Amino acid sequence: MSETKSHSSGSNPSVLSSLWLIIFADLVALMLTFFVLLFSMSNVTPESWKKMVDALTDALNPTIEEKVDTTPDVKTNIDLVFRREAINLDYLRAVLEQKVIKSKALKGSQLTLLEDRLVVSLPGSLLFGPNSAILMKTAKGPLFSLGGLLGNVENRLGINGYADEKNLEGTKYKSNWELSLARSISVGNAFRQAGYSGELLNFGYGNAHSPYLKNATDDQRKILSRRIDIVILQSGGDK
Repeated sequence: MSETKSHSSGSNPSVLSSLWLIIFADLVALMLTFFVLLFSMSNVTPESWKKMVDALTDALNPTIEEKVDTTPDVKTNIDLVFRREAINLDYLRAVLEQKVIKSKALKGSQLTLLEDRLVVSLPGSLLFGPNSAILMKTAKGPLFSLGGLLGNVENRLGINGYADEKNLEGTKYKSNWELSLARSISVGNAFRQAGYSGELLNFGYGNAHSPYLKNATDDQRKILSRRIDIVILQSGGDK
């Protein structure tokens, strides 16, 4: 009796280990075909395509970010660097009360302390004659003393002139504005002669503020409408 040997149809291990590659390749091919089909059915605009290309370019080829210079610009900060230290207005008011308010030569002057400035109001009748911007002799001495005092102050300084003359015929001034500005400049020149070397801001307001003096008496209106305001600002001037 012959003995028959049966051989089992076992699979080769090397063949089994490579079968998953074939399956994976088929799956990738199917997915690629599916996405190509979707792309062919879609309507892609050039703008959208460009955005997608730019996004992929940035993601695949990142560029080095440029450093932003945060150093303050010298030109825009020059005023902050070269500002002189100003004197406290409360202290300055106490000093000017002794030198101005109690001065017989500047009788009738007033001090007004506001939030950011101190205003020294000088009656125009003590400084100028009618329709004139020439300082009277009696005013030169007091203005010289005041200018010397303010020359030691680092605060910015402005001089506001006013005029309410109605008849300017025969004078070189065509309007109250010109006369008020000329008076402001005359006071500024007196301060320069006293040694004041800081910045001066000269303004002329003519009779622009007269409507605010309706409740004043005739004498008060005459004094206030021809006054000179020395405006001392809280901030320091330029070096």
